[in-house]
Amino acid sequence: MSFWEFANPARFMRLSARLLPWFGGLTLVALGGGLLWGFFLTPDADLFGSTVKIIYLHVPSAFLAVNIYFMMFVTSLIWLIRRHHVSALAAKSAAPIGAAMTLIALITGALWGQPMWGTWWVWDPRLTSFLIMFVFYLGYIALWAAIDEPDKAADLTSILALVGTVFAVLSRYAVNFWSQGLHQGASLSMDRAQNVANVYWFPLVLTIVGFFALFIWLLLIGTRSEIRARRLRALEMQGVR
Repeated sequence: MSFWEFANPARFMRLSARLLPWFGGLTLVALGGGLLWGFFLTPDADLFGSTVKIIYLHVPSAFLAVNIYFMMFVTSLIWLIRRHHVSALAAKSAAPIGAAMTLIALITGALWGQPMWGTWWVWDPRLTSFLIMFVFYLGYIALWAAIDEPDKAADLTSILALVGTVFAVLSRYAVNFWSQGLHQGASLSMDRAQNVANVYWFPLVLTIVGFFALFIWLLLIGTRSEIRARRLRALEMQGVR
């Protein structure tokens, strides 16, 4: 079976209907378990106290904020090249989720930064690129809402998504590009020496799995809703004719 067969709306609707309960269950178990474990069953850090536990919201939301934008980049590129409507509608459905994750990451980052750095905000390269990426998310959502013709809206928003990808890249790798930034390195890394302590690392990984499952669950719901809305629009136009 070809991957591109799932670009067919009917096939996507059948597959997503089967996947929704599984991702809903995984979200409940992983996200609920990870947050409970992280917030209530791990000790306070010697240096940072209970403040360190904000990583269970900040790290997964920041991880998803960047990677959702990359997902939008891929699906937008597929739309522009192959004109598969499901890919454009998936990008449209992902944008509000990505914007919400970016906002959570910005707020929790400020809550972490105030006691750690003595300020709620600094124009650190990573923080600045993250804020600009949030603006691109909002612009993408607004552009979809401003254009009535779906294919034209998909074309313009796809171009906007491609342009904004540079800030997603900077958000991910700014720490490597500019060593003078205040933002610390990654909490999760292939190099175990760079990770947080195991007592925090294991619930953090579980929480990230839960956030990812939540994203897939919401994405499937949103894309299914967009497909139904597109079908309804087509039926209404046929009725007018």
